[in-house]
Amino acid sequence: MSERVNVKKKTSAPAEASTVSSAKADAALTSLGPKEMLRWAWTQLTSMRTALFLLLLLAVAAVPGSLFPQRPANPSVVTQYIKDHPDYGKLLDTLQLYDVYSSVWFSAIYLLLFISLIGCVVPRAIAHYKAMRSQPPRTPKRLSRLPEYGTLIIPADAGIPASDAIRSAAGVLKKRGYRVEVRDDDGARPSLGAERGFMKEVGNLVFHTSLIGVLVSVAIGGLFGYSGQRILVEGDTFVNTLVGYDQFTPGTNFQSSQLQPYSVQLDKFDITFDRESQGKFGQPIDFSAAVTTKENPDAPAKKETLKVNDPITLGGTSIYLTGNGYAPVVTIRDGDGNVAMQGPVVAKLQGDNYYSSVVIKVPDAKPDQLGFQGFFLPTAFVTDQGVSFSGDPELFNPQLSLNSYYGDLGLDSGAPQNVFEIDVKDLTPLNARNLDAGGITLAPGSTYTLPDGKGSISFDGVKRYVGVDIHHNPGQLYALIFALLAVAGLILSLYVNRRRAWVRTGMHEDGRTMVEYGLLARGEDHRLAGEAAAVRKLLADEWKLDGGGQQASGHQSQQTPSSLDDNGAGTPTPAGPAGPDKDQ
Repeated sequence: MSERVNVKKKTSAPAEASTVSSAKADAALTSLGPKEMLRWAWTQLTSMRTALFLLLLLAVAAVPGSLFPQRPANPSVVTQYIKDHPDYGKLLDTLQLYDVYSSVWFSAIYLLLFISLIGCVVPRAIAHYKAMRSQPPRTPKRLSRLPEYGTLIIPADAGIPASDAIRSAAGVLKKRGYRVEVRDDDGARPSLGAERGFMKEVGNLVFHTSLIGVLVSVAIGGLFGYSGQRILVEGDTFVNTLVGYDQFTPGTNFQSSQLQPYSVQLDKFDITFDRESQGKFGQPIDFSAAVTTKENPDAPAKKETLKVNDPITLGGTSIYLTGNGYAPVVTIRDGDGNVAMQGPVVAKLQGDNYYSSVVIKVPDAKPDQLGFQGFFLPTAFVTDQGVSFSGDPELFNPQLSLNSYYGDLGLDSGAPQNVFEIDVKDLTPLNARNLDAGGITLAPGSTYTLPDGKGSISFDGVKRYVGVDIHHNPGQLYALIFALLAVAGLILSLYVNRRRAWVRTGMHEDGRTMVEYGLLARGEDHRLAGEAAAVRKLLADEWKLDGGGQQASGHQSQQTPSSLDDNGAGTPTPAGPAGPDKDQ
């Protein structure tokens, strides 16, 4: 008989395979319509995997902003970079790699991440709200199958029926933070379901919502914020207007009406140099700028101190101290004897001990425009070879060394120029080391007459200057708040565990009250065993049981299964109505 069956199976197998193959060939997948495609695309976009991928992609997309010069920060550098790399410079410009953070592709990733996070958070928040309002899950039929399970026996002489035991167990779990529902408390086998740890999902939602808040705050800062730089010489005043900035970087939607009309005047700048250390002798160790500020033209003046890493705040902007140096005060007369320029000239730091380069452009000189290029030394020393250098950053022996030129400075063409550089290829030299007239060397209070009746230059004194960075970011505070909330939400989600507990009671034939309990965690929870032990101890204390199931008073105790037996296979269970194999 068996042989015939086997033969029949062998002969029918090819036929069945052929039938299945034919059915697969004839089967046709239903095509997705536009609505189904949109639903599928939305599901993919709002998945957590997509959100993490977009977050990583956004970080990668920001890398070119560090590799290539950015037009909003310094347009002249971008223009020079394109000139220096004619083979691929324009291609990079076409790809918007000089405007990374406002490019179409960067904005697209940013918006997709924003939408993805919203699509993740909103459904999860709705589902969690419903879960918090719903009752705990029904009591399982077999509590012994839960990962943490145990039994307790209340002696008959304790006088605690099953209904009272389940109510007292509910009170114990409520005190421990569980949300409890008692079921069939008047029946023969009452039970309860308890749940706690809803803050874990709240932490997750706070974390993801805070990420959205950070994105929005950064976007607000990029759209409506601005930043700028200004150099202030002692005695100068900066007024917060567009023409008051040396360099200004506006946000995408910046409006000049956003500028608050405050003012900052640099009264005095002090530097403390190290005069004790051998290895760092002469190094600056403290900077302090005394300033006078006014919130608006009609506001009273206020004395403040600006220091490194200690900005002052005016009109919603933060003003940071970022640089300093010396500004020689000069008076330049042209060939007609008129004062063509008078005032401090900012010297750009170039080396140790405040060795600084100096460039002076005098477009108003007549009959020819004048230009000067050289260096300033706070404390001048000369080597045996005749080379001047600065021996100390303090003004012990100030010296101004210059070469002079005349001709067309190119300022009338309208092309932007760097104030710290001068193009001398189209100028005629007047003074230089390699000319008969030699270079110009001036001490404070001295005057030099230029050759060929081109005028004169006087070195009147030295002032200090500071460089300040001015930042206005309306989303900065909110970004900080959301970042802190994200960290708090992440910590909450990591350290809070979602747990469920059930307790069932029943009366034994001999009058004892039989109790069984079980705990279950949602996800990995290595502390669930400790929670089960804590619940067991609290229940035992509530019913004055000793040894996890024995009566603590002097009455005769009833032996219960050990904790090992409670959690092991083949657990002995209480007989009678309270046995876990029987449900309500």
